[in-house]
Amino acid sequence: MRISSSTIACLFLLLGGPQVVLAQDISGTKLLPPRAIPGGALPEPDDSVRVPGAAAIAPAPDTPTAHTALPLVPFTSARDALKAWMRDSTAGNKVGAVRALEYAASQGHLTAQYKLGRMYAGGEGVPANDLKAFEYFSKIADENADAIPGTADARLVGSAFVALGNYFSDGIKGSYVKPNPDRAFDMFHYAASYFGDPDGQYNLARLYMTGQGASRDPRQAARWMKLAAEKGHAPARAAFGEMLLRGGEGVPRHPVLGLMWLAMAREGADPARESWIIERHDLAFAAASANDRSAALALIERQHLVNSRSGTAAQN
Repeated sequence: MRISSSTIACLFLLLGGPQVVLAQDISGTKLLPPRAIPGGALPEPDDSVRVPGAAAIAPAPDTPTAHTALPLVPFTSARDALKAWMRDSTAGNKVGAVRALEYAASQGHLTAQYKLGRMYAGGEGVPANDLKAFEYFSKIADENADAIPGTADARLVGSAFVALGNYFSDGIKGSYVKPNPDRAFDMFHYAASYFGDPDGQYNLARLYMTGQGASRDPRQAARWMKLAAEKGHAPARAAFGEMLLRGGEGVPRHPVLGLMWLAMAREGADPARESWIIERHDLAFAAASANDRSAALALIERQHLVNSRSGTAAQN
């Protein structure tokens, strides 16, 4: 059975790709991508034969110089490797699936590189290895910074820039990746402005709020937080709602809209990972006047009605 490229891409997204987001270039002009990101060599194809009994997956390195890849089983092409990845994933052969992905990634397959970056970052099917994840995301950012916003490739590239921003924010212990607020700002700003990535916009807003990597600017923070909130980003909705509740520092106070955004954030929050959103929503509504609560709930109902009509119109 012949497997199309679109089928392969869909399976990748179903097995760990990012949510679809609308790209938006806020500045109205084409941005220059951040300067190249330092990184070690990524895995390359190797014709060597695997020795029986050898370790299936190399342990996480203690130092950057120890970062090496296992020999890769040769495939005829990246497409051939992706077919093997699907076959091995279905059969539960994690070692074979990783080898196939690494070969496709070494051949420049963007989605394979992104999938591996996510796997090593989260320890999904492989030992967690932040340095290796950083190198995959770096390769994606360096080679695809000019991807056309709004495309499937651009969504992966934007997400890679956000991942790099997080790594530069905290650094990677025991490696050459040190905390660097300026580089974190570069990564988040490019993801936010060129690709319109809501995670990038949220993180950029946080830097403007705290003054890390950029001069503290509450108005810019509110601007970027609002853009992410409008795309359904739950933490951004909660943060923007609190900004409107407090007001000040160039941000107008608007309690009703603040409660509305907090309520919408609570609707989309993951209780296991984002319990802080629920707590802040409950505190804000408990402290609000009855009139403000009623007005906020009315706005939410109106918003749901608009969304429902938009969805019906799109189906027709």
